[in-house]
Amino acid sequence: MKPLKLLSYANDRWVEPAGALTDISSAINGEPVAQVGSAGGFAQMLHHARNVGGPALRAMTFHARAKILKTLAEAIMAKKEQLYELSYQTGATRSDGWIDIEGGAVTLFAYASKGRRELPNDTILIDGAVEQLSKRGTFVGQHVMTPLQGVAVHINAFNFPVWGMLEKLGPTLLAGVPAIVKPATASAYVAEAAFRILIETGALPKGALQLVVGPIGDLFDHLTGQDVVSFTGSADTAQKLQRHPVIARESVRFIAERDSLNAAVLGPDAGPDSPEFELFVKEVVREMTAKAGQKCTAIRRAFVPARLIDAAEAALKERLSKIVVGDPRDEKTQMGALVSTSQRDDVRSKIEALSREARVVFGDPQKTGDKGAFLPPVLLRCDDPAKATRVHETEPFGPVATLMPYRDVSEAVKLVNRGNGSLVMSLFTYDPAVTREVVTGSGAFHGRLLVVDRDCAKESTGHGSPLPMLIHGGPGRAGGGEEMGGLRGVYHYMQRTALQGSPRMISAVTNSWTPGAPEFTDGPHPFRLRFNELELGKTLITKPRTITLEDVEHFAHFTGDTFYAHMDEEAAAANPFFGGRVAHGYLLLAFAAGLFVDPAPGPVLANYGLDNLRFLKPVKPGDSIQVRLTAKSKSQRNAEYGEVRWQVVLTNQNSDTVATYELLTMNAV
Repeated sequence: MKPLKLLSYANDRWVEPAGALTDISSAINGEPVAQVGSAGGFAQMLHHARNVGGPALRAMTFHARAKILKTLAEAIMAKKEQLYELSYQTGATRSDGWIDIEGGAVTLFAYASKGRRELPNDTILIDGAVEQLSKRGTFVGQHVMTPLQGVAVHINAFNFPVWGMLEKLGPTLLAGVPAIVKPATASAYVAEAAFRILIETGALPKGALQLVVGPIGDLFDHLTGQDVVSFTGSADTAQKLQRHPVIARESVRFIAERDSLNAAVLGPDAGPDSPEFELFVKEVVREMTAKAGQKCTAIRRAFVPARLIDAAEAALKERLSKIVVGDPRDEKTQMGALVSTSQRDDVRSKIEALSREARVVFGDPQKTGDKGAFLPPVLLRCDDPAKATRVHETEPFGPVATLMPYRDVSEAVKLVNRGNGSLVMSLFTYDPAVTREVVTGSGAFHGRLLVVDRDCAKESTGHGSPLPMLIHGGPGRAGGGEEMGGLRGVYHYMQRTALQGSPRMISAVTNSWTPGAPEFTDGPHPFRLRFNELELGKTLITKPRTITLEDVEHFAHFTGDTFYAHMDEEAAAANPFFGGRVAHGYLLLAFAAGLFVDPAPGPVLANYGLDNLRFLKPVKPGDSIQVRLTAKSKSQRNAEYGEVRWQVVLTNQNSDTVATYELLTMNAV
């Protein structure tokens, strides 16, 4: 097969590589799979992204960007088989490719869903509640978030050429920031193919996405404080990039996800016949062999109670002996090859370094085969991890793990923490007290902490699976970054700004009515207005309604809520909050609805909930309530209807606020 000549994508066109070409070899047989050269023109690429892609994305609402993500995900899924075929050449099995290819698409789907469900159909994001800054309420503050007006430079690792690209692009594009993607050379042919699929959808505005295949040259020289660098790879490379003078001078945001000596701990409560023991062994082997151990989340250090060290070794060796290593296209193969022979040689050198403190108890690092970058899984054992150093500092990025004993939970925590920061740690225990001790003692050293027991094992996604709704990153050695994490990942590409001004001005900017902003009480009932007719600040002030003792007792018997505060005068009088019988809070909500609802069919299609309910002052029999209903914000969901958020305030006969909440309705457009 003739090697693929990989192209870069700059300024909305495919660009031939310049200069001499370098071969990328197959991990299976060592034959050339692709060729890569240098791209160049990085200043022009950044200029194009900032001046064409950025404005186009920022003009779209979060919902419009979310729709793009869904289209991209669907395209990847539609053409996944061609990506699987290329992925085999990286040494990945079908199951390895599933994590990378379909896992990447699922991440885009997740961000598309979150964008539609959790973000407004707007271009500005409100962050938190309004802050009152003056006595009379004419001067307020509101935090808002807007997209950075720069470029996201994504530098990705070789192990997940599709997922690694898409998990960064999801939050970036949803935030409204254009991206320049730089895949790792060893698997760039898979990343380039996936990138082509994204471009061919036609869903992306011009300048939103560009690709650099080859060295990044002087790209960093042209970065600004509006740009973001998101890096995945080795600690050495991350440190070199972070030391670039422009990164420091311009305060360029730098997100790093790098080397990590992740650990798994078997709790002291587990015996050799316990479900947690079996789950521990199974997970360690899976993490050693999935993707041939080339995962930043893979288990490198496995800790067990000292009394179980021999049993754990025997169980791990038995399961490892059943692993079939070979051509990833073969259905019988359970572990493929490393991505390259240079990567294999690096893993060998790391095993040699570890062998000075630990001994190999399974696998022959020198057994590789005639062709390709194959390496069998290797298990080491270190019997005195407290005195060792290399096992806590050296990461063999391949199918390698070291088994170690601990005396008690306190020592286990100390040993785990000697990794100086990891992406993930797993604990296998059925004892909540052990879990709490480990979390309090070691939580600060890990970005994610997975607790596995017999109750959740069947549905657990496992130690090595980052999820789009949870952060992916970790402190210290792991880089100190956080990717994904739901909307947290989106915020990396936005600027938080404290707005100060009058309620009228803040409301106009945020498209969210703020107390103190103009209200409009004239005209028809708010529920008579269609979504597009309803103006923010439209307010209904109801007539008052007196709450009688008969109302309270009827509600109590009708609902079954006969709590003493509503039915026992003596007991209620002794209560420090009430000083006598009071109306049910939910009675107030029911009566409030009766005061403001317009019952005839109309634009209001459904009431689907309320947020931020607070009961602020008791209402006693004989008191009256009055409702102030104000249209606070709107978010169109589709061509037929949109969400309306209403501010509801209940006051008594003395104009004291007794309850507040936000009502959510779906209104016809």
